[in-house]
Amino acid sequence: MKTITVRYFAMFREHAGLDEETLTIDANDAADVFRATRSRHGSSEPSGHCKVAINDVMASWESPINDGDTVLLFPPVAGG
Repeated sequence: MKTITVRYFAMFREHAGLDEETLTIDANDAADVFRATRSRHGSSEPSGHCKVAINDVMASWESPINDGDTVLLFPPVAGG
């Protein structure tokens, strides 16, 4: 189990009802965190449309998660 901080942006923040939270989670990579928080807060957005950062550095969904990390979840951005 790892203790991490998850920061939510835009619609993820709306679904979670908070900006960030600390979780104790059995996660190996960013995708595991995304799946856990999606289930926890009722989001149905697929990860392929979203971005993730670990400790303020953009990352891939396969990036490993370590105890004490901060994971930032960004929904798809539209614009022109």
